[in-house]
Amino acid sequence: MYRLHGFCQSGNTFKVAFLLRALAQPWEPVFVDFMNGVTRTDAWRSQSNEMGEVPVLEENGHRMTQSGVILTHLANKHGAYGGETGNDRQEVLRWLFFDNHKFTSYFASYRFMKSFGPAAPDPAVMAWLRGRLDNSFGIVDKHLAKNDFIVGKAPTVADISLCGYLFYPIDESGYEITGRFPHIQSWLERVRNVPGWASPYEILPGERIAPKW
Repeated sequence: MYRLHGFCQSGNTFKVAFLLRALAQPWEPVFVDFMNGVTRTDAWRSQSNEMGEVPVLEENGHRMTQSGVILTHLANKHGAYGGETGNDRQEVLRWLFFDNHKFTSYFASYRFMKSFGPAAPDPAVMAWLRGRLDNSFGIVDKHLAKNDFIVGKAPTVADISLCGYLFYPIDESGYEITGRFPHIQSWLERVRNVPGWASPYEILPGERIAPKW
């Protein structure tokens, strides 16, 4: 059985949980108390992940980190959600890199600073991030105007990666998708129909925290 280390506010943990459920693989959640700083401790980093991040996927005693790597490994191992052709698989990787570097990166930072940061966010930083968000979301929205899914005609780990933070309550980010990015909005409805989909707060350990700012 897989053991998935993470917490409910982590969209990157949600990506892996979503894929495990879509693959109908048994897994056990392991709570990581990120909000109280456990991932910053030397003990946790030496035992779990030197990078100080979740998710961590444990498989037969081996621990794997970085959501894009984990998603790719699981898709390859179980023969699903990885893309149908060689070109598709290359495209999946291309979108995973875009997601990790820009789409998720900007959105997760923006949401964290608004909801969970230790101090009120700097308006100038938030304005800069919002500009980067608008650009990356615009790219994805334009792509989805011509495609039901990110790569090919069926969902892949590219979809699961890109959607990872978009099913959290809007009050956590204050970033509106409805009306602004209609093709992303329609795509999210299709993603909800992927077997195994559920809300992050329903399937991951920890408690929901009210936004701070």
